[in-house]
Amino acid sequence: MRLPTMAIALLTVGAIGAGCGSSGASDGDGSSQSGPGSGSAGQGGVTSSSGGDFGSGGSGSGSGAGDSSSVGSSGQGGACATQSARADLQPVYLAFAFDVSGSMGMGDEPWYDKELKWDPVVAATKQFFDDPQSEGINASLRFFPSDDEDRDQKCSAETYETPEVPMTPLPSRLFSEAIDAVTPATSADWRGGTPTLFVVQGTISYVEAQRQATPGRYAIVLVTDGYPAGCRDRYDRIDLVADAAAGALDDGVSTYVIGVDNPPVEGAPHDLDNLHQIAEAGGTEHAYLIDTGNPGATSAAFKSAIDAIRGASVSCTVEIPPAPDGRTFDAQRVRVTYQSGGGNATALSYDQECASESAWRYDSPANPTQIVLCDSTCATIQADPEAALGVDFTCEDVIQIPL
Repeated sequence: MRLPTMAIALLTVGAIGAGCGSSGASDGDGSSQSGPGSGSAGQGGVTSSSGGDFGSGGSGSGSGAGDSSSVGSSGQGGACATQSARADLQPVYLAFAFDVSGSMGMGDEPWYDKELKWDPVVAATKQFFDDPQSEGINASLRFFPSDDEDRDQKCSAETYETPEVPMTPLPSRLFSEAIDAVTPATSADWRGGTPTLFVVQGTISYVEAQRQATPGRYAIVLVTDGYPAGCRDRYDRIDLVADAAAGALDDGVSTYVIGVDNPPVEGAPHDLDNLHQIAEAGGTEHAYLIDTGNPGATSAAFKSAIDAIRGASVSCTVEIPPAPDGRTFDAQRVRVTYQSGGGNATALSYDQECASESAWRYDSPANPTQIVLCDSTCATIQADPEAALGVDFTCEDVIQIPL
C-alpha cells in the first residue's frame, strides 16, 4: 500500500483553440485531459468515459480574449492552454513507542513466551518498516522501558523524548537494525516495568518539537501488552495515559494503540480492554487487540492493524499551488478528481458543508489555501492503496462557492 506522496498532478485544463473544452490535450505523461465539457457551474460529479479522460469536450465559454480571469489563458487570441503543477497530501509522521518489557517474552511465566509474543510481533513490525509500500510515511521508534535501573530515570518523560530511531522516511532498514539490537539475548536481559504514562508524555514532547521544525500530519502509535506498571501506584493509571492522549489530540496529534495479548495458556491474564480508553481519548476509537498463541496468525493480525493505522493516518488535505504562470487563481474554476489504479477518473462534488457523498471543500471559501476531502471521500482515499487525486484548473466556472 503505497501512500501519498500520492503525488497529485494538478492540471490546468483548457481548450486549445477558440473555446474551452474543444479538444483534449496531452499532459506529457500519456494521459489526455480535456476542458470542462458540458459541466456547468455548480456541477462536480462528472465521471469520465475512460481512464484519464475527463469528458469528450464540448462548447465551453469564458475563454475569449476578453476573459481576463481565465486561468489558463495563453495571451494569444484568448486560447486557454494546458498547464501542470504538482502538490502532495500533507506528509505523514508516525511516532512509535514499542514495549520491550519482560512480559513480551521473558519466559518467567508460561504466557510470557518469546516465540508466541515477541517474535511474531517483531516480524510484522519489521515488515512494515521495510515495506516499499510504506513509502510516503515517516516514522520514529522509541523503546520502553529504558534499560536504566534507576526508577526515577525509568519513570521520567524526559527519558523518552529522544527515540532510538529518529523520524526517518520509510522504507528504512534502520528500524529492523534497532529492533535486533534491543532484542534480549537471554531471559535475564529483558527490561522491567511498563512506564506507559511517561513514554507517552515523552513521545508527545518529541512530536511537538518535530512539528515545529517540520509541519505535517503526526500520530503516535503505542505498542504494548498490558497495564502500566513499575512507576508507583499514583502513576500506573490508564486514566492518566488517556488524559495525555487527549491533550495531544487537542493539539492535532492522534494516538493509536496496538495491544498484544497473552497467549491462551491456562492462568494467563487477559487485561487489555483498558487500552481502548487510551485510543478513544486519542481520537482513534478503539485499540487494536492482537491475539497470540499462533505465531503466523499473530503476525498477520499485527500487520493488519499496522496497515489500518497506515491508511487511517493519511492526511486528506492538499495545498493549493499558485495558479500557473502567475495568473490570478479563480476558486470557482477548480475540479477535483479521484482515480483508482488504472481505472476511470471521477470528478468529486464540491460541497463546502460536506453534506453530500464523494465531496470536497475548501479550508476557507473566502480565502482558500487548501483542498480538504470530506469524511466519506477521505475514508475512500485512505482505504485505497492505488488512489490518485487530480485537481483541474478549468477555463470556466464549474462550482459555485457560497458567500
